[in-house]
Amino acid sequence: MPIFVWKGKNSYGERRKGEIEAVDEAGARAQLRRMRIENPTVKLKPKDLFENLKLFQPKVTGKDLVIFTRQLSTMIDAGLPLVQCLQILGKQQSNPTFKSVLTSIQNDVETGTTLADSMRKHPKIFDNLYSNMIEAGELGGILDTILSRLAAFKEKSMALQKKIKGAMTYPIICLAISILILIVILVFVIPVFVEMFASMDSKLPTITQLVVDMSNFVKSNILFVFIFFMLVVYGFKKIYNTEKGRLRVDAFVLRAPVVGPLTRKVAVSKFTRTLSTMLQSGVPILDALQVVARTSGNKVVERAVLRVSESIAEGRPIAEPLEESGVFPNMVVQMINVGESVGALDTMLEKIADFYDEEVDQAVENLTAMIEPFMMVFLGGMIGGLVVAMYLPIFQMAGNI
Repeated sequence: MPIFVWKGKNSYGERRKGEIEAVDEAGARAQLRRMRIENPTVKLKPKDLFENLKLFQPKVTGKDLVIFTRQLSTMIDAGLPLVQCLQILGKQQSNPTFKSVLTSIQNDVETGTTLADSMRKHPKIFDNLYSNMIEAGELGGILDTILSRLAAFKEKSMALQKKIKGAMTYPIICLAISILILIVILVFVIPVFVEMFASMDSKLPTITQLVVDMSNFVKSNILFVFIFFMLVVYGFKKIYNTEKGRLRVDAFVLRAPVVGPLTRKVAVSKFTRTLSTMLQSGVPILDALQVVARTSGNKVVERAVLRVSESIAEGRPIAEPLEESGVFPNMVVQMINVGESVGALDTMLEKIADFYDEEVDQAVENLTAMIEPFMMVFLGGMIGGLVVAMYLPIFQMAGNI
């Protein structure tokens, strides 16, 4: 329905304004009369020029989704009808993109579509994990419980991602600053010394001549250097988007000396947390493994989980293919084996996830503590080396005198 903007006075003479949804202007005025708004001015809300341009539309963040999930869980638990819940949450949503999506879902549910199928129409916001768990909640009549579990799961996933991003932000910023400083020195500072060295008849030291040649090259080809760098980044993205390319890159990351152990711990934590949440919500294990594989974020882990799914379909226990994959640590395999044997796989997976969350915290702290001095030494060594290279001829000339 169209939205109307109104202004007027209430029964106390106070000025009020707002927006109202109605079929037409007459319907909007009728609603305002019931609200005891006197002599209102009503006009159709102008359309946003950028509402059809996705580039200018705000994205739905993880925080938006968690808040929505929590609120929907509370409202359903309180006994409100699903359509009314979606209507209320849609009206109070400040993000226009999410508001439009919730309105679309509300309309679909009103016409008889299930909530899970309605959400599957918006995969960028509600992924397979989310929609499959909602479907399990609808079938089992425990939608409020499932939503509560989903909110808790999303909160823990966001916290894990935040830790990883926080650990990588510092070195990336330091590296960017180092490159910027290096370019500024080579383009603007070194040429000043070059002019001074031109008046000297003596031959420049090897390290000084190397820095001077580097400065001349960067000054003459800075545009080509930038284009080359962009082509390298573009080429890497193209290769990573292929099946073989991503598999090789992800395998290399898992084998890397420092980042590899952290990546493996994150993968184990994500795998066990996601699978535990889905099993507790009543999702069949084969369906759950398919979803977990697609949301793993690492191609090597994805292939390992898919092999586990194929093995279970053949009647084998889950621990055997996990051990054969070589991706998961032996302790994880043994704990999963025990959990499967006693019929408490979901509980055991949750305990493993909690343990590896702590392991990830410790690994992130160790990585940050190791990176900080390394970046300081790198930055200091780079600038110090350039300074020494530029002053060597001066020291040499002073020695000759």
